[in-house]
Parts: sequence; structure tokens; C-alpha cells
Amino acid sequence: MDTEGEPNWLSKTEEQTWLALTSVMMRLPAALDAQLRRDAGIGHFDYVVMSALSMSEGRTMRLSDLGGLVDASLSRLSHTFNRLERSGWVRRRPDPDNGRYTLAELTDEGWGKVVATAPDHVAEVRRLVIDPLTGEQNGQLRAICASIVEAIGGVECPGAAAPPAEGARP
Repeated sequence: MDTEGEPNWLSKTEEQTWLALTSVMMRLPAALDAQLRRDAGIGHFDYVVMSALSMSEGRTMRLSDLGGLVDASLSRLSHTFNRLERSGWVRRRPDPDNGRYTLAELTDEGWGKVVATAPDHVAEVRRLVIDPLTGEQNGQLRAICASIVEAIGGVECPGAAAPPAEGARP
């Protein structure tokens, strides 16, 4: 609200930007989920969880840290973990450094699932998000996303840093 008690309405241009972003927020997750279910038999959130573990040191991290990284409540993460454990892709174990914590670990079978799933998923991400943009737009989108995540607060935007040199792999 502004100083006179009226909402600070969006301009026509701002409204168009907001509606475009809303459309992306609604459609992109559904498109990525559909591709993963079709090609790998898993949902997008399942893949995000396993992928996050695959990139962590020793393919292991505290369950609470994983929940923060993938922006999920411990309840949602626990339900997902139960399903992934039944498939043999992840396991939980007490943290040997602090028994109050639980470690989440990607199993060798889970690593294999991520490795097998990644090429088709990356191709879909490339088709839907990366390839339609110029290099400059890609950098702008990264900066825009980082600014929005910063405004939301509470988490660090994983892609906010400048990208590694071309051809470098994490």
C-alpha cells in the first residue's frame, strides 16, 4: 500500500511481466514432471532430491539440510524419502557426529538412477529453458532468479554465482 492507503497497483508492463512469470511457474514444473515420469518413472521432486544428494560430498547430507536445499518441509521430504527408500535409491542413518540428526544418503542404485535419468532430463531443460534464450538472456535470467530468491529470503539461490568456465563440469 502507498501512503494514502491505496494498493500500489502494477503498471500494464509490470502486470504483463507478472503474468508471464506466473505462466512459467505453473507450466515449467508440470512439463519437467511429465518428462521425468514418462522417461524415468519418477517425479520431478524425486529427481531434485536425488540430484541434490548426488552433488553433495559423499552423496550424503543431513536430512534437515536437504529439506532446506530443496525447499521442502520435513514432512514432505519424509514421505518422498519413504518412497525412494522402498526403491532402494536412498537410505537414512544416524549422523555419527550428532545423533540428533539424520543423514540422507544416495545409494549406489540411486546414483545409477540419477546417472541414467540425467541425459534426458538435461535435454528437456535445454529444450524448454536454455536453448530458447541467447547467452545474454541466460545470464539475465540467472540474475533475475537470484534477485527474486533473495527478496523471498531464507535460502541461498544455488545458481546465483557466476557460471564456471565453459566446458567445466561440477
